[in-house]
This record gives sequence, C-alpha cells and structure tokens, in this order.
Amino acid sequence: VGSGVSASLKGRKLLGGSLSFMSGRIEVPETARKQAESFAEQGKTPLLFAEDETFAGVIAVADVIKEDSPQAVRELQRMGICVVMLTGDNEKTAQAIGRQAGVDEVIAGVLPDGKEAVIRALKEKGKTAMVGDGINDAPVLTRADIGIAMGAMGSDAAIEAADVVLMDDDPLKISKAIRISGKCLSIVYQNIILALVIKFGCLALGAVGIANMWFAIFADVGVMIIAVLNAIRTLRVHNL
Repeated sequence: VGSGVSASLKGRKLLGGSLSFMSGRIEVPETARKQAESFAEQGKTPLLFAEDETFAGVIAVADVIKEDSPQAVRELQRMGICVVMLTGDNEKTAQAIGRQAGVDEVIAGVLPDGKEAVIRALKEKGKTAMVGDGINDAPVLTRADIGIAMGAMGSDAAIEAADVVLMDDDPLKISKAIRISGKCLSIVYQNIILALVIKFGCLALGAVGIANMWFAIFADVGVMIIAVLNAIRTLRVHNL
C-alpha cells in the first residue's frame, strides 16, 4: 500500500511503483536510478514500470503547489506557528516541495496509516492543528487537537472528521481563521472583565450607600449595550 501495484495482463506480469518497491522485485538499470533521483530532486515523484520482470521505463508526476501557499506559510510563521509538511512522497521530492513552500520541517515517506503516529509525536511538543482534504486524512484530523478540512475539494470523510471546515481551497484562509478566532476570544474576555468590574463596582457603591437607581440601570442595561457595541468589532475582519 502506498508503494506500488502488480497485475497480470494476457499472461504478462506488470509492475509499477516507487524506486524502493521496484528495486526489490526487478533489476533496475543504473541510468534509471539516476533519472529517478533527478526527478525527485526537482520535486517530482518518480514511478518505475516493468513487464515480465524487465524494466520498461520511468515517468514522473508532481503536485504543483498553489501560488499563494508560500505566503500562507509565512503568515502562519509570523504568528509563531511551526509549519510541518507531512507527506508520503520520498525524502528528496518532499524536501524540494518543502523548500518551495518555505515550511519549517518536512516529514516524508509517511504512509496513510503512519500519519496518526506522527501527529501523536507532534502533540507532545504542543498544540497541533492538521490541515487535510483526503479520505486518508480523516483519522488524522480527529487525532489532532484541531482538524481543519479544505471544504471545496475535500472528501466527505475529511469534512465530517474536521473541527473547522474552510469553504474554499485558499490556504490563506487558515491564518485568517486563526486570527478571527483569536479576536473573538479576546472580545469575549474583554466583555466578561468589563461586566464584572462594573457590576462589582456598583455593588460596592451600593453597599456604602452611594449608588442609586441610575447606577443599577447602568450596571444592567448599560453594560449590556457596551458589550454589544464591543462585540460588533468582530464584524471588522477585512483588515485581518
């Protein structure tokens, strides 16, 4: 799983997969090995093929990173977040893509069933958020402290498992969502502290006979109005 496939067609045995998968089954020419390594250094995933245990050829496939992915990574890093790329690609391919995206760490060669173990290890270092969109990401999204699914192209399993679902595939929305949630929590704490301070102040004034009915009205209705006006600031997210 995650390494290669084998099949038979009209009596012929066909093989296809990664260099490590093929090396254990056929004799791979040295030129093909060098070509595969060259593809990997370019950020491409080499796939080798054979027919009847005879090497047939090598091709390369590659995921092109989104144009705004490096900016999204920088935004997260400015917020003090360590960005880790978790992938099943081989080390050289993953490192090449990681350099393009500008991530802090690359963990390569992780099969779908191994991602959960990696997340458990990362959680020992601090709070962990996982961003994914595939079926294989669903178990890991539930394991992380916060699971974020990319909703536009994400699988139903990933969307169901995630705590947060972004309704498009713009990676910049990840940092924006974190900032919005931080702003909301800040305003909630402000309103709680404001309400408690004013109410306890009015209680103290009432205890010494200074407060009157107007103080009581302000402590009730006035604080509510101030809290609502302060909460309206959450609507101003265009500058975040």
